[in-house]
Amino acid sequence: MPSITTPITGTEIFYEEAGDRANETVLLIMGLGVQLTHWPDEFVEALVDRGYHVVRFDNRDIGLSQKWGDVQPPKFVWQLLRARIGWKAKVPYSLAEMAADAAGLLNALEIDKAHAVGASMGGMIGQLLAINHPEKLLSLTSIMSTTGNPKLPQADKAAISALTARPGSMDEEVLVAHGLKILRAIGSPGFPFDEERARERTRINVRRSVDPMGLPRQLAAIIDDGDRTKRLATVTTPTLVLHGEDDPLVKLAAGEATAKAIAGSRIVTVPGWGHDVPLELIDQLAGEIADHAAQASPKVREAAE
Repeated sequence: MPSITTPITGTEIFYEEAGDRANETVLLIMGLGVQLTHWPDEFVEALVDRGYHVVRFDNRDIGLSQKWGDVQPPKFVWQLLRARIGWKAKVPYSLAEMAADAAGLLNALEIDKAHAVGASMGGMIGQLLAINHPEKLLSLTSIMSTTGNPKLPQADKAAISALTARPGSMDEEVLVAHGLKILRAIGSPGFPFDEERARERTRINVRRSVDPMGLPRQLAAIIDDGDRTKRLATVTTPTLVLHGEDDPLVKLAAGEATAKAIAGSRIVTVPGWGHDVPLELIDQLAGEIADHAAQASPKVREAAE
């Protein structure tokens, strides 16, 4: 699969496509520090089976997309302290630029409009697509994400510690163990943890690409973007919010706040679901997304009229 230079930001983005291009497109946007491969193949197939063309891509600074080399992000604690008193830190790039990457990818692929589906940081990027590039969206699905309001309940300490810890070395076995620790810390308590599958997928991802500096730079962009609540009030894109009731990283209250901030949005919560995409939930989640996309589709609305 190819890389393409986006016309809006000039960022080189690696992407994959599945399904018939004649169908409406679902654009899958992944979260902090993870590659497009964290969207399970089974999830992509479920959307294709429901009649959609699916595009998933590596965000900038992750996977096979353009990296920012040795550019240093601000220190995490220092940036948080500055944010609390209203002082901006200098960041390598912004979350808005990452949203512009996504809009530019659609332009480069000559896709006029898409259904944006973003998980975690990807949900934030999807929100910014709806705020800054509404002309590119048919619908938005914000999954396990947040408004960025700092007053919302914070992540469990074990979850945030696992996510932000640096691996002990670049040895493959160390990286795989590090990845598994993260998956266990943020996973779904209501569904079984498949150790063998998780290990296999983590090893594949490690061999595909590793760049520990991408995550802290993306995290800096998240902190820099701040609270989107007021901006989300301007969103008119039909919006679905999906959130786990047992998410240890982005608490349920954050999903509820997202739905409250976007007029006319609908929220679906799932007991036992954490901050991942369990195989057991793929059919339900793909069904919710496909139903939401169908209701937002101009073709469906025209047929109803």
